[in-house]
Amino acid sequence: MRSVLAATFLSLVAASMAHAQHEHGPTYATPEEAAADPDYAIQGEYRHCTTRDGVHVIALGKGQFRAVKYAGGLPGGGWDRETREEIEGDLAAIEELLEGHYKTTRKSCTLGACPPRGAVVLFDGTQESVDAHWKEGAKIDEDGYLMQGVTSTDEFKDFTIHLEFRLPYMPEARGQARANSGYYLQGRYEIQMLDSFGLEGLDNECGGIYSVSRPDVNMCFPPLTWQTYDVDFTAARFDEDGNVVQPAHAHVRHNGVVIHNRDLEKGTPGGPLGSIEDTPGPIYLQDHGNPVRYRNIWVVPR
Repeated sequence: MRSVLAATFLSLVAASMAHAQHEHGPTYATPEEAAADPDYAIQGEYRHCTTRDGVHVIALGKGQFRAVKYAGGLPGGGWDRETREEIEGDLAAIEELLEGHYKTTRKSCTLGACPPRGAVVLFDGTQESVDAHWKEGAKIDEDGYLMQGVTSTDEFKDFTIHLEFRLPYMPEARGQARANSGYYLQGRYEIQMLDSFGLEGLDNECGGIYSVSRPDVNMCFPPLTWQTYDVDFTAARFDEDGNVVQPAHAHVRHNGVVIHNRDLEKGTPGGPLGSIEDTPGPIYLQDHGNPVRYRNIWVVPR
């Protein structure tokens, strides 16, 4: 393992591709751009050949890494959800830790899901879908992916949604500066999008219902991996006087694993619709200045 990782690391040092630079360090919006950073080839998910224990290796920039060890397997793939150990170090320390492990690439079981009969296809990679379903200002990048910071013209009350998203690689950024966006259910409740690969899984990290509830397990894949949210949402119910008699409910799968199945007692600040009312709301994909990308978005109203 040491020789393979070292060879990969050295072969990529000379790579040179364009990428954005900002106050939080470089931002790589595509895997082709990220290949310029040798740390990108090391970051990822690993399994032990015999014990099946899992390891997440997270690039921190400039040759430094954090590794998270999971007993029993990777999150959502055998981890006991209790035993978790973190270390930080350079490439040599990571190579030593990874003896007996192999790198693996997981994909969501719902990736590429086809819209069923009756679905409203909000984005299928075409300009026609943008013109038909998104407010003015929505854009597609040169690869045909929807860019962040958009609001749907369609509004929904009770619905099922499938969407796919890709977070940029920002190794030197930390916390909320690391590939931030969010998906607002009905324009009122935010499911966070953030590069939270290898983190604890809090309510302000990827999969968290922002400021409301942390995910049951952090299923965030490494940045620049396509990920999925599949959500069954039931809107709040009101009495004749406008009082909430039943809060909204969300059943959320992140990369195919259930991370929420709970009532939503309050909304999330920052969305296009602040208050909880007996009205439908749009799909809103938040913009925090990071190049988060989306594809294959469809909704089945209920």
